Amino acid sequence: MVLKIIDATEAKVSTNIIVDGMPCTVKSIDISKTGKHGHAKCRIEAVGIITGTKKVFVVPGHERLEVPSVEKRKAQVLSKSDGKASLMDLENFETIEVPCPDPAVYEELQENGNCEYWDIEGERLIKRKL
Repeated sequence: MVLKIIDATEAKVSTNIIVDGMPCTVKSIDISKTGKHGHAKCRIEAVGIITGTKKVFVVPGHERLEVPSVEKRKAQVLSKSDGKASLMDLENFETIEVPCPDPAVYEELQENGNCEYWDIEGERLIKRKL
């Protein structure tokens, strides 16, 4: 569910946007003004939140960009195996299986310890140990 829509010139560094159906974080943005009758152009470099892939694209300044809903939640680690962890949400006590794409964070996780996971447009992933 998209929470809001912004113009390309309103995007700032660390803003989350959707690029080609993938949630991304803006790493850099260059806005250039063109001639007398032209439009501003925005060159945006973004990195996928889930996959970590880099995307570079140029859009007109009045182009509309979608901002995804990113919910940061806390959970307790019940068990872990094969790059995934079984978590219990600390707010609603729901038990879920969540992947951990970062191997360094996966190694830090301990059973009965706490972690932070992100729910990005319905897709969940573990971001850090608490």
